[in-house]
Amino acid sequence: MEPWIASSYELLDDLTWKITIKDGVCFSNGNLCDAEAVKKNFEHLIEVHERARGDLKIASMEAKGNILTVTTKTPNPALINYMSEAYGCIIDVEAGITKEGIVIGTGPYMATELVTDDHLNLVKNDNYWNGKVNIDEITVRTISNGDTLALALQSGEIDAAYGMAYVSYPLFENDNYTFSSTQTSRSFYCQMNYHSPVIQDDAVRKAIAMGIDKEGFVNTLLNGYGYVGKGAFPESFPFGGQHVTTETYDLEGAKKVLEKAGWVDSDGDGIREKDGTKLSVRWLSYPSRQELPLLAESAQATLKKIGIEVIPNVTADHNSICKDADAWDIYVGANVNCGLGDPMNFFSTHCMDSSVKNRGQYHSDELEKLGAKLNTTFDKAKRAELTIKMQQELLDDNAFIFCSFLKMSMIAKSNVTGLTAHTSDFYELTADLDIN
Repeated sequence: MEPWIASSYELLDDLTWKITIKDGVCFSNGNLCDAEAVKKNFEHLIEVHERARGDLKIASMEAKGNILTVTTKTPNPALINYMSEAYGCIIDVEAGITKEGIVIGTGPYMATELVTDDHLNLVKNDNYWNGKVNIDEITVRTISNGDTLALALQSGEIDAAYGMAYVSYPLFENDNYTFSSTQTSRSFYCQMNYHSPVIQDDAVRKAIAMGIDKEGFVNTLLNGYGYVGKGAFPESFPFGGQHVTTETYDLEGAKKVLEKAGWVDSDGDGIREKDGTKLSVRWLSYPSRQELPLLAESAQATLKKIGIEVIPNVTADHNSICKDADAWDIYVGANVNCGLGDPMNFFSTHCMDSSVKNRGQYHSDELEKLGAKLNTTFDKAKRAELTIKMQQELLDDNAFIFCSFLKMSMIAKSNVTGLTAHTSDFYELTADLDIN
């Protein structure tokens, strides 16, 4: 955790935290951002945001000058981490929120126009409290097509790009452009749908986990711009994948698992059947992260070799489709699993009975028990130990398959400075950004 608009925090007892706000912080409209403003922000957040309410577990708050005292309903070791979640951005709630979703924050830029999935217009915040802002105007555009993105950067239509197709990287490996790269905890993962009769078969989940070529995906399709996943967290973390055991790529072993479970190719078409049911899985994903269509392509090819038909549905409409549990078998997405520096956020969001993104309706008595302990354990070493056990529970059930982690890269024209990739995958547009 790093100070930002708060200068420090202190745990007074298991339920009480003291947070000190820096002097001189103000919103982009000039209003003071003191402890009272932060208190109003979190009061509004827990009123309207179900996941934040469950994560923060705030019972009461008291503001006095720059000191915010927060009391939680139960011990919450990760409170400060959750307050640093994207939903925890401090906004001026007194100023309101427009129907487009534009808010007044404390950052170096102000949003003037927002069109979801198209563009965001920003202008310099003349009231910025933390140094000089160099850029007068910024337009952030959404360009999902890799070729279009590459052409836009080559032609000078845009000055920098994030999410460039890996096959296009060689186009920019010259003195006219600069790269900023870092390894992140953004995982490309598969989430099994336990509502699906096919996925309910333990052998099918195990075979799928054995039939995805993670190294081939990273080294060939991603050209090495990533690293192979084992558990839910990268090996750079003290509770990372080096501490867990997962299925390895083994096509012959996967075939034996399926055959033992009664899945055989009786009609010779290359796809196994059991009790008259074809071993066909519906693979739901989305195109806005260019790695995901490539992962669908890779899995379709390797799983076919063991007799599993993969029917990909890579669509921007994935969020509405996944709400229908009868419409898919495997959901494949990208998530920053530890962008807050604490592991519980991943589990509480995706894996528990109360998780808002437990799309596959996964349940584990042991995971619920371990999660309850993690939620009340303050010691870092013990938290790491519990985290490893929770990951192993997911992997033993093959409820999730963690295929790879993102090596985040941004490519900019050589006259752009101050654009730096951040390990949490959130903080790119700062006051340091400049163009000469």
